[in-house]
Amino acid sequence: MSTSDEHLYRGDPPSAPAQGQPAYGPPPGHDQPGYAQPAYGPPPGYGPPPGYGPPPGYGPPPGYGPPPGYPVGYARPTNTMAILALVLAFVFAPAGLILGIIARKQIRQTGEDGAGLALAGIIAGGIFTAFFVLIIVFWIIAIGTLANGSFGP
Repeated sequence: MSTSDEHLYRGDPPSAPAQGQPAYGPPPGHDQPGYAQPAYGPPPGYGPPPGYGPPPGYGPPPGYGPPPGYPVGYARPTNTMAILALVLAFVFAPAGLILGIIARKQIRQTGEDGAGLALAGIIAGGIFTAFFVLIIVFWIIAIGTLANGSFGP
């Protein structure tokens, strides 16, 4: 029980067709001049097969980098006083107001980030400070009227 492909390993091409068998060729109508077989390559997004890429030691092809004029990996730091201004605007409003004003001046000089934080600290600190001043004024008026005794008969 011996077959003709017994001694072939899986990578060998098939042998020529025997006498009397038709050979496979291009489909009918595709053997005309000017017809080219489509070239199939790797799917998009994949590199060349192993052994066909650039030699070792060469990096990948250049892609999109940072926009021109910007240093790579550098971000402007946020002004610490601007962060403190916003936090203290809710804890102790007058300190937040003052730190916000100082932080805006520093940011104009140094070019740091945090101008929005400092502005928010100024606004919130100003509103809360005004609210506390109004409460104190009303307390003073209330205590003054109680001291005069104008509520009695």
